[in-house]
Amino acid sequence: MNTQRLTNPKKFVTSIALFVVLLLAVLLSTSSIAAQDATSEAATGEPILIGVSGPLTGPNAQYGVQWKKGFDLALEEINGAGGINGRPLAYDFEDSQSDPTQSVVVAQKFIADDKIVVELGDFSSTASMAASSIYTRGGLVQFGFTNSNPDFTKGSDYTWSNSVTQTQASPALADFVYTTLGFKKIAVFQQNSDWGQQSNDLFAQHLTELGGTVVANQAYLPDDKDFRSAITSVKDANPDAIVLFSYETDGALIAQQLREAGVTVPIVSGASIQSPDYIKLGGTAAEGTYVLGEFVPSDPRPEVQKFVADYRAKYNEDPDLFAAIAYDAIYIVKSAIEVGGPTRQGIHDALSQIKDVPSVLYGKVTFDPTTRRVQGPFFEPLIVKDGQFVPIASLEATPEATASS
Repeated sequence: MNTQRLTNPKKFVTSIALFVVLLLAVLLSTSSIAAQDATSEAATGEPILIGVSGPLTGPNAQYGVQWKKGFDLALEEINGAGGINGRPLAYDFEDSQSDPTQSVVVAQKFIADDKIVVELGDFSSTASMAASSIYTRGGLVQFGFTNSNPDFTKGSDYTWSNSVTQTQASPALADFVYTTLGFKKIAVFQQNSDWGQQSNDLFAQHLTELGGTVVANQAYLPDDKDFRSAITSVKDANPDAIVLFSYETDGALIAQQLREAGVTVPIVSGASIQSPDYIKLGGTAAEGTYVLGEFVPSDPRPEVQKFVADYRAKYNEDPDLFAAIAYDAIYIVKSAIEVGGPTRQGIHDALSQIKDVPSVLYGKVTFDPTTRRVQGPFFEPLIVKDGQFVPIASLEATPEATASS
């Protein structure tokens, strides 16, 4: 074969020339495609503006910080890929401190701004619901992505949420405590807010139905710092476990004071404390806390691992639940705009039509048009181990074995 090629030099040169021509054609084609891609990736024109009402200062400021990280990563991806029909997405974040008085002021500002086509927030259901009627009158969808109060979406077809509701989360937490972990006698620390009270009531009702008992219930104000008197009452009740209806800061403080008082029974909570700050603030007292969570960076699903890798590359840290749900919220808004157009009415109409929107939390999101909530949300049983939220299923020991050790 080689001998024949050498004895036919003209044929050999012709073959080489043909190869070079074909190679140049491929390179030119690739260059053209790359140029087209570069052009399509440049989102230009007037931004499509999202209004965000949430805490950047005050006791819940850390949640607003995590929101922004999730928002910014999503917008970087979307706008880097051409935006929506060439227009970039952007947001105007107004600091409400998650205070109902301030959330009303923000709502009035947003509905008066024709450029804002949808609103995200507020953090607490109380702050969000105080402003709901204003958004409805202004024809502006209020997408409360951390609003677990089931009544939030009941009043208007302009209120939507991808948050798990208290009517879903609290009974699930009771099942987790009683059935999965095997704890029968429960003491509760409950933040004295609408969220804390309703969450506790739904939890206690289902725990009783299962056969468990709430042996102590300690309500406290969100800014309380000294829990020693309440802890004494809890110790006297001799519970199998302590359930926290708390946020990360107050939950960490309660955990510290429990351990300082010599209370060693397990601590259990829901996703409200599922933030790195609970672990940072709680220190060794946070170790062993059981959490019925909604997101964990070690989840092997491809959509989760891509999000986590991109988040780490941008921020040099792992995302928490609140960054993840903020990231999801932006992509849900993007899908609604693509279906209904970049207008208030278009987004309102599209939310009941969009289906199987890719989601870090739920895999895919489709809304129940009646409740305006995500269909089929799921939970992630976790434990704090070595300063990390770890899926219980990944541990060699069973939850029961861990709890009894």
